[in-house]
Amino acid sequence: MKMTKIAPKKILIIEDDEDILFTLKAFLETENYQVSTAENGASALELIKTDGVPNLILLDMKMPIMNGWEFAIEFVNKFDHLSPIVVMTAAEDAQKRARDISAIGWVGKPFDLNDLLKKIKTHIR
Repeated sequence: MKMTKIAPKKILIIEDDEDILFTLKAFLETENYQVSTAENGASALELIKTDGVPNLILLDMKMPIMNGWEFAIEFVNKFDHLSPIVVMTAAEDAQKRARDISAIGWVGKPFDLNDLLKKIKTHIR
């Protein structure tokens, strides 16, 4: 009997803090996700143009060049397709920020990796 290999789910992390970006990427790759990273919304949009739409986006809101709000608007306008977005923010009003861009969830920084993983598994397609 031939086993079919299931393609890993693609996650895009958009985060300007290199330590968070590196830690998240390494952690999610050990969980068998295919992970792409971008340090701002503009480079994330370019990446999506070449790599395709991910199964889930982890989005920091406060970034230079193009922040999370600007990214979310451009993403919907350019790709007419909405990947589930989980907002990652240190702001006190994280839940409101997630609602503002129609994100499916949010995590406050600092966050527990296992809590984030549960949220990802709940929402990834």
